[in-house]
Amino acid sequence: MSWRKLSSRSLGASSVLSLAIVAPVVTVLARTLIGLDWPAGATVAAGAGAAALIVAGVLAYDVARLRSTRWRLTAERLELRSGIAVRQHRSIPRDRVRSVDLRADPVRRVFGLTVVKVGTGEHAGEGTELTLDPLPRQEAEALRRTLLRAGAVPLGDEGGAVAELRWAWIRYAPLTVWSFAGGALVLGALYKLLDAFGVNLFTTGTASDAWGWVMERPWSAVPLLVAVNVVVGVAGAMLLFAESWGRYRLEREPGRLRLRRGLLTSRSLTLEERRLRGVELSEPLLLRLGGGARVKAVATGLGKAAENETEDVAALTPPLPRALAEQIAERVANLGRSDAATPATDPWQAGAAGPWRAGLVAHPAAAGRRRVVRALVTVAALASLAGLPPLLWAWPGGWIWPATVLAIGFPAGLWLAGDAYRGLGHALGPRHLVTRRGSAVRRTVALDRSGIVGWTIEQSFFQRRAGLLTLSATTAAGDGHYDVVDVGTGDGLDLAARAVPGLLEPFLAGEEQ
Repeated sequence: MSWRKLSSRSLGASSVLSLAIVAPVVTVLARTLIGLDWPAGATVAAGAGAAALIVAGVLAYDVARLRSTRWRLTAERLELRSGIAVRQHRSIPRDRVRSVDLRADPVRRVFGLTVVKVGTGEHAGEGTELTLDPLPRQEAEALRRTLLRAGAVPLGDEGGAVAELRWAWIRYAPLTVWSFAGGALVLGALYKLLDAFGVNLFTTGTASDAWGWVMERPWSAVPLLVAVNVVVGVAGAMLLFAESWGRYRLEREPGRLRLRRGLLTSRSLTLEERRLRGVELSEPLLLRLGGGARVKAVATGLGKAAENETEDVAALTPPLPRALAEQIAERVANLGRSDAATPATDPWQAGAAGPWRAGLVAHPAAAGRRRVVRALVTVAALASLAGLPPLLWAWPGGWIWPATVLAIGFPAGLWLAGDAYRGLGHALGPRHLVTRRGSAVRRTVALDRSGIVGWTIEQSFFQRRAGLLTLSATTAAGDGHYDVVDVGTGDGLDLAARAVPGLLEPFLAGEEQ
C-alpha cells in the first residue's frame, strides 16, 4: 500500500471543536471592552475578529498537521510519518499488533470520522502505540479487520455475544462514593465554567449570606443540602453510566474479544485472546453491598489510558449483578481453551458462581488479628488528633470530638477489619491462580498460571512473628503483580511451588540445605 493521508474532513471537525476556545475568549473580551465603555458595534466587531483569528489558527495548525502526516500498511508493518517542527517515522510490526481502539466523539461522529489507536500490548508511554487521527469510519473499520484479521461472528453463533447492555443495570450506577459528593462536584465544575466566562457568582457577600441562612435553620437546612447533594450525585452517576455504557456489547470474534460502548462518544476496543492473562472481579464496597460487581481484563498493555484519559480501559463490563459478573468473568477467563466457545451455563442465566468463589482457602486467624490491631490503632490515632486542637486552645467541651471519633470509629473499624479478613482467600485451579483481598474495594483475580514469570516473597517483622507472608505473582499483564496477602508461611511457599512447577524449587532447595 502506498502512503496515504488522513481524512481532510478533520478540518470541519476542528473548526467546530475550536468553538470551545472561542466562547470563553470572546466572553472575557466582551466583558473587558464593555467595562472600558467601548461602543456595542466595536465590541461585536472585536469579538468576531478574535473568533475568526482563533478558528483560523486552529485550522492552520490542522492543515499543517494533515499535510505532514502520512501512513501506510505493508505486508509486514504499519507505518506513520508525522510532525510539523520535528519529523517522526514510527512503525509497528503487524505480527505484534494486539489491540485496535476506535473512538469518535459526537463532533467526529457527525463528520463520519474515527480516531484509531493501534497497540502492541506493551505498556503505554513506551512508543508502542500509533494513533491515526482521524480516518473515515469505514476505512477505520476496514483497517481494524485487516490488522487483526477479524471477521464478525454471526449473532447466533455460540462464540458471538458474551454480554449486552440491559438498562436495568443503571440502578448500580449510584453505588459509588462520588454519588454523595455529586452536588459539590457539580458546584465546582459550574464555578470553573463561569469563571472561564468571567462570571463570579460566589462573592464574599454571597457566601456570607448563604452561611447565615444555614446557621439560622440548621436542622432543616443541613438535611436539605445533603439531600440535594445526593440527588444531584445520583442523577449525575446515572447520566454518566448512560453516556459511557450506552449501546454496550461485549462479543467474541475468532481469536479475540471486541468491546463496543458509548452513547455520545463511541468506543470500540478489540483485544486478542492470547493477550489475556486472566480476569478480575472488582467489588467496591457500596456496589458489593448492593449486590453488584464489575469485570476487568488482566491483559498485557492495559491500564489507565494515556493522554490524560481517566477511563479504565481494562473494564469489560459496567456495574451489573454479581452473579452475572461471575459468569462473564468465568467465560472470559476460559477463552482460548477448546471448550471456551461452549460454556456449561448460559451467561444470561443467574445461578452458578464462578469456580474461584466456592473453593477459596481461608487465611490464618493471625491475618484477622493483624487487621483488628491496625483498625484499633488507626481509630485511636484519629481520636488523638481530634482532641489535640481543643486541648491546645482550651476549648470548652473539647472532649466531644475525640469521643465522637471513638464512638463511631471503633465499631466501623472493627466491622471493616472483620470484612477485610473474611475477604482474604486464595485457590489454585487447573489453569488459574486465584486471589481475593480487600474491603473498601474487594478484588478477586483469576491469573493464568502460564503468565506468571516470577515470585516476590515479602515478610515484615510483624508477619514473621505471626507466621505470615505476602506472596506476589509477577506477570507482564495488568498491574504487573498480584498478591496473596497474609497467607501462612508454609501454605504460601507450597502455593507458589505448585502454581508454577520448577520456578521456586531451586530457592526452596537452597534454604533446606
